[in-house]
Amino acid sequence: MDQIMKQPFQLTLQDIPETSRICRALGNETRLQVLALLTDHAMSISELAAVCYLPLSSMCLHVKVLQEAGLISVVPRPGAHGTQKLCGITAATLQLDFFAHRNQPQTVPPAYTEMPVGHYSSCEVTPPCGLASADSYLHYEDSPYGFYSARRTEAAMIWFTRGYLEYQFSNYTLQQAPVKQVEFTFEICSEAPGYNEDWPSDITLELNRRFICTITTKGDHGGRRGIYNPAWWSDSNTQYGEYKKIILTRDGCYMGEQRLSDTGLDDLGLEQGYHFFFTLRVDEKNRHAGGLNLFGRGFGDYHQGIVMKVVYF
Repeated sequence: MDQIMKQPFQLTLQDIPETSRICRALGNETRLQVLALLTDHAMSISELAAVCYLPLSSMCLHVKVLQEAGLISVVPRPGAHGTQKLCGITAATLQLDFFAHRNQPQTVPPAYTEMPVGHYSSCEVTPPCGLASADSYLHYEDSPYGFYSARRTEAAMIWFTRGYLEYQFSNYTLQQAPVKQVEFTFEICSEAPGYNEDWPSDITLELNRRFICTITTKGDHGGRRGIYNPAWWSDSNTQYGEYKKIILTRDGCYMGEQRLSDTGLDDLGLEQGYHFFFTLRVDEKNRHAGGLNLFGRGFGDYHQGIVMKVVYF
């Protein structure tokens, strides 16, 4: 495995959601054991599972939490029995400064807006499709009529094969101070019959009805229950998604360190008027038109809808 540049982590109480996510990743003995093992050398997920006496599925979940917190990296590498996922630690040190916000010059803390997944303002979908709340399906399965029902706002899980969902975000937080970057996070995956781990889908993200980037999901994930799935949700259904973080700076769009496009905040005018449009689309013209599942609070592995984080200078 290539040498990973290890970095110090500086946590503060100014960005509580970020600090909470990292602390949650550390608040488990198994995950701390994984970090201890990785300080010696990189290991595959199967090796970590064997050393910790855990099923591979359980170790995959622990690795996912550490990866989403940025504490480890996971790199696919060819092995004797197919592709292996090698894990390496990225953190060198971690410090929580309780008084950083008092000792530093006064800055504006990040602002968060969460959009429930059922609060879209416009849609067009092709079956198979559906919506579910924490208690039940919201209409007959594979019927687009449910997407126009007044009860759609209760949806915590949405899926369709082709089409789009369009949301209107208030841009109030974009007008309060000079904006450095805007981040969108959400849990999403492909839509296959039942579930299928090898079912890629190209999902287009648009802002103010302008193309931003294409997000390719690996599959429609099942085989284990999503952490927050309600008891009534069948084990044979889609269970969890992939956590995506899209970062818009003044000059471009990124996912992690990967630059997705040259379209940035300066090109979009998100701060104009009272709102802007956020659209997720699956187009039949895409190379992988594999549908989508969008997870909200009460489904999947992340207890959230679509979250916008505004970072100020």
